[in-house]
Amino acid sequence: MASFTGLKAVERAGFIAARSFSTNVVKASQVKAPVKVFGIEGRYAHALYSAAAKSKQLDKVETELEKLQGLLKTDPKLADFLKDPTLNKVKKQNTLQDAFKKLSFSDLTINLFGALAENNRLPLSGNVIKAYSQIMSAHRKEVPCVVTTAKALDAANMKELEQSLKSFVKPDETLKIETKIDPSIIGGMVVNIADKYVDMSISTKIKKITSAMEANLD
Repeated sequence: MASFTGLKAVERAGFIAARSFSTNVVKASQVKAPVKVFGIEGRYAHALYSAAAKSKQLDKVETELEKLQGLLKTDPKLADFLKDPTLNKVKKQNTLQDAFKKLSFSDLTINLFGALAENNRLPLSGNVIKAYSQIMSAHRKEVPCVVTTAKALDAANMKELEQSLKSFVKPDETLKIETKIDPSIIGGMVVNIADKYVDMSISTKIKKITSAMEANLD
């Protein structure tokens, strides 16, 4: 199976390089991702994003990876197959190639996993998929926001909160809100939006009051 373009060089230098290209030529041809994802999985994801952008298959590749991510969660045998270090990497390449072709996956996705197999990086498959998803979210100008409350908000309060949070993003950005429940905060909420963190929980207020009282007693 042909290796995914540049992933050998990605592991060496951190940017896309076709095997026959010099590093300088390839670096100039790279499509820059809208957000930087670090680590080995980030290098693969950046290489995949660049290749998919050039071939206008960004959304198709994302859909394929999401499908594969779902399979990894529901099929333990597949997950074990990717992680098993005792299996021959060529066998893994061929098996994945045949399976992905049956699923009508693009050559980009097929070759990505061929390169992961070749470099013994298949155990990182889930992380690579998450990294690509993160890049695509930034590509769509989505701003992640996690709201943690002691109990679920009703529809009216949720709508009011969404309107308030929209003031933190630009007009061309889309707010992607994820809600979490954590009874330990007692009440109020904790908001993580992009690089901002706001703790309005009752538990934190109690801690601050307790600390202030203890300081006065001292």
